[in-house]
Amino acid sequence: MRARRLLAVVALLAALLAVSSAAAARLDLDEVDDSEVLEALLAVDDEEDAAEPEDGGGAEAVRRTQSMVLVLDNDNARRAVEEHSELLLLGYAPWCERSAQLMPRFAEAAAALRAMGSAVAFAKLDGERYPKAAAAVGVSGFPTVLLFVNGTEHTYTGLHTKDGIVTWVRKKTGTPVITLQSKDSADAFLKKGQSFAIGLFKNYEGADHEEFMKAATAENEVQFVETNDRDVAKILFPGIASEEQFLGLVKSEPEKFEKFDGAFEEKAIVQFVELNKFPLVTVFTDLNSAKVYGSPIKLQVFTFAEAYDFEDLESIVQEVARGFKTKIMFIYVDTAEENLAKPFLTLYGLEGDKPTVTAFDTNDGSKYLLEADINTKNLKEFCLRLADGTLPPYFRSEQVPQEKELVEKVVGRTFDSSVLESPHHVFLEAHAPWCVDCEAISKNIEKLAKHFSGLDNLKFARIDASVNEHPKLKVNNYPTLLLYPAGDKTNPIKLSKKLSLKDMTRFIKEKLQISDAEIKEKLQSPDIETVAVADGVKDEL
Repeated sequence: MRARRLLAVVALLAALLAVSSAAAARLDLDEVDDSEVLEALLAVDDEEDAAEPEDGGGAEAVRRTQSMVLVLDNDNARRAVEEHSELLLLGYAPWCERSAQLMPRFAEAAAALRAMGSAVAFAKLDGERYPKAAAAVGVSGFPTVLLFVNGTEHTYTGLHTKDGIVTWVRKKTGTPVITLQSKDSADAFLKKGQSFAIGLFKNYEGADHEEFMKAATAENEVQFVETNDRDVAKILFPGIASEEQFLGLVKSEPEKFEKFDGAFEEKAIVQFVELNKFPLVTVFTDLNSAKVYGSPIKLQVFTFAEAYDFEDLESIVQEVARGFKTKIMFIYVDTAEENLAKPFLTLYGLEGDKPTVTAFDTNDGSKYLLEADINTKNLKEFCLRLADGTLPPYFRSEQVPQEKELVEKVVGRTFDSSVLESPHHVFLEAHAPWCVDCEAISKNIEKLAKHFSGLDNLKFARIDASVNEHPKLKVNNYPTLLLYPAGDKTNPIKLSKKLSLKDMTRFIKEKLQISDAEIKEKLQSPDIETVAVADGVKDEL
């Protein structure tokens, strides 16, 4: 039902574009009740086509919405940016799922900012229907949120939540800090349930306060709050003792309070907030994915499970996470959300049919897998080794093959023994099942293997590099042909996949110094005629 409602919002906006006047210009924000504004922005008729409201109530909802948010098109988009000193624009497409998810949050933020007396105007633009307007104002993907201040464009970098949008807009338009001077105002602020940084300063002045203000402006996602009254501060952060000056972070989760104990410098304050603003366990979504990827915490542990399984694991993950605050970020991914979970699981060659714990080091792309049972002891040990750098990276591998073939099948687990530690020269073909060129090359490799089968010091091998990995195997395209000489396995020779069967034969004979006499004595296959060693065959593509 919720998904249906979100998608219906997009339908309503499309309807507004159809009935909107191209001459829409300034907003009249004083005649519309806040609750009615938000209701109108989200109101949809599940039974009727929103493009043609038949009753007066539907038409009234459209009118109210138009009075709150400008509907832009090819004619008025650029003019709206020029005529409003502060304009927040949402560029969307009717088919875009992320646009549908963001739309109600954008609407809630518009209503909240209006209630605060903000002068920021709000606008929306169907970038697919009006590509000319989209290009004119800088909308290049969906959804795109842009803030224009006196015509200067600022790309939205905050969280895709109502509070995130409100906080970011206020900071960018000159209100980085909220000042609370009474217990009532503190109580009212707490009811919003948002995360915030609280600073206690006796006189709102001095070098430390200046650094606090700089940090509030620099950090785009967390609302900063200040007070000069300890009793007010205690309502927000009960752990304050007798400090004359204090800074802490308050989050809307069980692990609610974090106290700052560093030097009052902009960089240190921002780092404190950045490292502590995420919850103990972050629930991964489309809307926060960019923030997870861009987190300053580079070691990340992911738990993949369906919701009912994670209920049994959540307390375990939270207990372990408490011991690695600011060092490891813990993330939960619901495997029922295939669009979120499958890309990750594919990297490991996993199906996601049972709860799984993995880890990433976003510094170098290394990945790790907890192969033991998920319990407190095993998860803690896994994280300790991840943090101290002693956890071995995980590389995908198929099962070790049992059957022997003329062209040996190599998997990730056998790459060392079959290739790097083999006493033979190894001619390796790295392929992928979806590779168009691989089938013809594979047939030629089989002919080569048969032709050279009489040689004791040469073997041919094949690895499906799309599902098998090894730190010493780097494959950038398919097929990749590599010759590993017996005396130097650290420097394989790359062959061009454009070489003909005869050219590859000449290449092998030249590199392995096989004489014509040896060929006549040991090579029995009639598939390939004996050819002279070719001059000038290149080692690489």
